[in-house]
Amino acid sequence: MATKKSRTMTSEHKAAIAAGRTESRAVKHYLEALERNRPKRGRKRTPESITKRLDVIDRQLVEADVVKRLSLVQERLDLLEELERLGEQEDIGAAEAEFVAVAASYGERKGISYGAWREVGVPAAVLRSAGISRSQA
Repeated sequence: MATKKSRTMTSEHKAAIAAGRTESRAVKHYLEALERNRPKRGRKRTPESITKRLDVIDRQLVEADVVKRLSLVQERLDLLEELERLGEQEDIGAAEAEFVAVAASYGERKGISYGAWREVGVPAAVLRSAGISRSQA
């Protein structure tokens, strides 16, 4: 019977794996933050426009039949949630700083081009800060 060879990873290999995970995590967090903060299409809602619509809903609720009332109540809940979110702007500065620190090596290792970064929404200024230029593949 043949004996199995025990494989061990070198400390350099372990460090490379850990670095890759750290880079991937930083890139993922930044791209997710960009996605969450991406401007929505259409007319931008303001707290005033939401409040005005909430007033209209309150007036309509008085005379609405039960099915219409259900829709109005849901719309009111959605608007109240949106109004709450308008006051909370996510600060992506920390995620951006981590991204800038690792993006060039991550992109080089994974073969990510400048165009691909731009297409997923990374601003040109952030890529420039990360040392990624248009001439890179």
